[in-house]
Amino acid sequence: MNQDAITIYKLIVLYMLNRVDFNLTKTQVDDFILAKEYTTYLTLQQVIAELIDANLIVAKTIRNRTHLSITEEGKNTLSFFSNRVNTAIKNDVDNYLKENELELRNEVSILSDYYKSTSGEYEAHLVAKDKDITLVDLKLSVPIEEMASAICENWTKKNQEIYKYLTEKLF
Repeated sequence: MNQDAITIYKLIVLYMLNRVDFNLTKTQVDDFILAKEYTTYLTLQQVIAELIDANLIVAKTIRNRTHLSITEEGKNTLSFFSNRVNTAIKNDVDNYLKENELELRNEVSILSDYYKSTSGEYEAHLVAKDKDITLVDLKLSVPIEEMASAICENWTKKNQEIYKYLTEKLF
């Protein structure tokens, strides 16, 4: 693969992550870049791995999602080379982020995970965030893994209802 093309793909990923004030998941970045047919899946995986290795982005895996964020070093690199990303591609990114912001933000703002605690119970950890503010951070202990998994799934689907219920009952 042409090194100039790899550099452009890296800059596109950096540009995307720099244009939002929340993390994007790896899948969200993949979906956009692959839908636009800028590159192939394998090349994109290489690009993201190289960006992580170079400390230009950070990847944090929560349950089965990898969340990506740009580092200060990534922002500095982008500022030096952003003119190498064509205006049409920047417009594509900006339009995609504008049209899908609410959906993208919700997908990374609602987190859930479960694990087996030292007591033998399963703990479901549920979090709802808005930007960098934690709205809800809740742990529920349940006796079996299936219950913890179901709680996490339902949190993803019903978090707004649950948040509203909690605030109505507690205030």
